[in-house]
Amino acid sequence: MDLLFVLTILIVIFALAFDFINGFHDTANAIATSVSTKALKPRHAIIMAAVMNFAGAMTFTGVAKTITSDIADPFKLENGSVVILAALIAGITWNLVTWYFGIPSSSSHAIIGAIAGAVIASEGFAAIKYHGFIKIIEALILSPILAFVLGYLIYSIVKVIFKNSNLAKTNKRFRRVQIATAAIQSYTHGTNDAQKAMGIITMALIAGNLHSTTDIPFWVQFACAMAMGLGTSVGGWKIIKTVGGKIMKIRPVNGVSADLTGALIIFGATIVHLPVSTTHVISSSILGVGASHRVKGVNWGTAKRMLITWVITLPISATIGAFAYFILDLFF
Repeated sequence: MDLLFVLTILIVIFALAFDFINGFHDTANAIATSVSTKALKPRHAIIMAAVMNFAGAMTFTGVAKTITSDIADPFKLENGSVVILAALIAGITWNLVTWYFGIPSSSSHAIIGAIAGAVIASEGFAAIKYHGFIKIIEALILSPILAFVLGYLIYSIVKVIFKNSNLAKTNKRFRRVQIATAAIQSYTHGTNDAQKAMGIITMALIAGNLHSTTDIPFWVQFACAMAMGLGTSVGGWKIIKTVGGKIMKIRPVNGVSADLTGALIIFGATIVHLPVSTTHVISSSILGVGASHRVKGVNWGTAKRMLITWVITLPISATIGAFAYFILDLFF
């Protein structure tokens, strides 16, 4: 069997594994608030998130095309298959490390950094498409800031509207609403996060001379949506604990505000074909809501740890990606 074809099969397997891990790694983002407020039982929340993630992943492909073509030109990568495999190994490694320690790290930062690191290791800095790459980095940096600001504003408006309402009754009503907002957030998560693996597989198909355009084949979209859905069904309890309880004490009215904020930012990014970190968007929306509710009620220590992870993920994953490329290059 041709070595290039074998490498392509390996990449498809690793990409689906990345999507599966992304599913259970990032499940917490979409459902943590609804679980922590007891709007949904954990099992029901995970089933709902799995279904909505799958639906979201089957709806759009714009972000996948951005991943395929905006970091490096897949048609010009001489050792493209090894580059992509190295990037996947790096992304999976960092995802598992941060999941093990319960840190809400970004799968998006990890895989984008890993691709850049592996491309640079293979063909030098000139191989990076800086216009597209910088646009992606800007989206990754700006989206959590926008989420924080929007979360603050939305909860400020909610406080004004319900300032004379009975707190217990208001929270009871919002607990029901939170089921819908958690479902919407899960859907938007699928529209953005699952597409990253779709883009990577399409890059591999181009590198393996099995595909001639940046359009995403339907079987790739379906396979990645299924992997994301199955991964989501496993759940990510360590990160649920961090996002749902260690940032602030979340009540249903807080949860609805944070869920709507996260969904709006993520879906907006999907519409303009930009990958964002759903982890950092949702965590930042909770921080914004918490700051609006009561600044002292936010665990800024947890926020600081998340910020540090946010900053270091790109360079670390790029370094791991480059290192993985050098090792694989010895064998392929």
